[in-house]
Amino acid sequence: MILSPGRGYAFVHAPKTGGTAMALALEAHAMADDILIGDTPKALKRRGRLNGAQAAGRLWKHSTLRDVRGLLPDPVLDRLTPVMLVRNPWDRMVSYYHWLRAQDFDNPAVTRAKTLGFKAFVLDPKTGESFRRNPSASYVAGGALPIFIRLEHLETDLVPFTDLLGFGLILPRVNSSDRLADWRSYYDATTRDCVAEICAADISAFSYHFEPTNRA
Repeated sequence: MILSPGRGYAFVHAPKTGGTAMALALEAHAMADDILIGDTPKALKRRGRLNGAQAAGRLWKHSTLRDVRGLLPDPVLDRLTPVMLVRNPWDRMVSYYHWLRAQDFDNPAVTRAKTLGFKAFVLDPKTGESFRRNPSASYVAGGALPIFIRLEHLETDLVPFTDLLGFGLILPRVNSSDRLADWRSYYDATTRDCVAEICAADISAFSYHFEPTNRA
C-alpha cells in the first residue's frame, strides 16, 4: 500500500497480483511525504512513521482503502486515484496455492495448502469464502474512480497510471513461485467451474476467460 498525496495516487496491493513488483517500482520514485506500508525496503525504513497512527483498519501491505482511513484527512484521501493490479483468477489461484505451500508461518490457509492437493484446496469452502469476500472492487471501495491494471495486459493498462505519474515504470520480477507456467494444466472441469463461481465478480469486471482469447 502506498499513499502519495504529492503524486495523486493510492496504490492498493491485493495478494498475488504482482503488487510487490509495483510497490518496488513506485518506491524508487517515492516522495518524502509518501506513506509506504509493507515489507519492501523503503516501506520498512519508514515503518516508524506509522507508530501511533490512528486508522480505521489493519495497516499492512494488503490494506484496503477503508483500512487506511485516518492516516490522511478524508478530503486528501478522497482526491487520490486508487490504483490496483488485478490478475486472471484461475492463474491467481494457482499462484496463491503454491505461495502458501512455501510459507512457514501459522495460518489456516497455509495449513490447508500444505495438507491438501490443489483440487481439494480450491474446493475447500474456506478458500471459496475468502475469494468471494474479497473481490478486487472491495479493496478500493469508498475512493475515487480507480485505475485497474490487468497483469496480463500490463503494457496497455499501465498507460493511464504512468500518464498520471508523468514518468514510466519498470516492474521487476519478484516472488516467483515454483509452479508450471501454464496454469490451465492444474485444473479439471470441477475446479475450473469452482473458480468461475467464486471469482465471478472479477471475471465479469475484467473480461477474464479460462481459455486464451485475443480480446483485450
